[in-house]
Formats: sequence, structure tokens, C-alpha cells
Amino acid sequence: MPSFDVVSEVDLHELTNAVDQAGRIIATRFDFKGVNASFKRDEHTILITAEADFQLTQMEDMLCTALLKCAIDPAAMDLSDPVESGKTVSQTAVLRNGLDSGQCRSIVKSIKEMKSKVQTQVQGEQVRVTGKKRDDLQKVMAMLREGDYDAPLQFSNFRD
Repeated sequence: MPSFDVVSEVDLHELTNAVDQAGRIIATRFDFKGVNASFKRDEHTILITAEADFQLTQMEDMLCTALLKCAIDPAAMDLSDPVESGKTVSQTAVLRNGLDSGQCRSIVKSIKEMKSKVQTQVQGEQVRVTGKKRDDLQKVMAMLREGDYDAPLQFSNFRD
């Protein structure tokens, strides 16, 4: 029986590439010459540090474009409020990994409202969708791509 999993994951290798790319952009930009500005990554957390608030917002934009270039949806990023400490301003960006129970329930609810001949099952931080026909599963995928679930969705483990 064909099935697939609905997940929301961030590739850590691509995340490292995006943070490094944003750091290289800061090193080459003229308006950041001699400025104490940096990105530091720790698992799913990125610490953005700059000397002023406006530089921090520019660095957020640089990070978002670098994430897009590395095929990571910036919607997976939660930004905290800027914190001033001495001469620097810092902000933490946390990348969400996995679906929480509320998001899983809303995905299951929208699939059931479709009245398609598929079954759903919540498995931890992902939703498994099974059906008898591949076409039904592809319709579900198309519907989920169009929906807004507060997290970027990927489809993995497609079995026929």
C-alpha cells in the first residue's frame, strides 16, 4: 500500500553552509568593514551579533537569503527579541525541527476534510499518509503544499 511521511526538517549540513555563506557576505560588505558582527551556529540555534540594531536587521536579511539559497525555508526560523549588552546587540534565531502536536492535528484535519480515500497516522513529529492509489496521495501532497501550517513541509519516505 503506497504511503509517505509529512515532516518538517532542517538539513544541518545545509544550515552550516547557509551560516558560513552569510558570514562571508558580512566579511566582504563595505558597510560592515571594521564592525564587530558575526553569526555563530550551535545545532538548531544561530546567534546573530552586531554593534547596532539596524546592522542586526540587515544581518537577518542576509541570513534569510542564504537560507533560501541553501533550500531551507526561512519560515522555519523563530527570531527572539534583540538583547543589548554593552557595545553589542545580539539576537537568537532558532530553527524548528519537526511538527508539534497542534500542527499534526491541523494537517490530519485538513486531509480528512478533503474526503479522500487515505488514512493518516501521527507518528511523533511526523504524519504518515497511506492510501490504495498513488493518485490519491499526490492529491494530498498538492493540497498540503498550498496550505499554511506555520512550518515548511517536506514529503519523505514515499513508498509504492
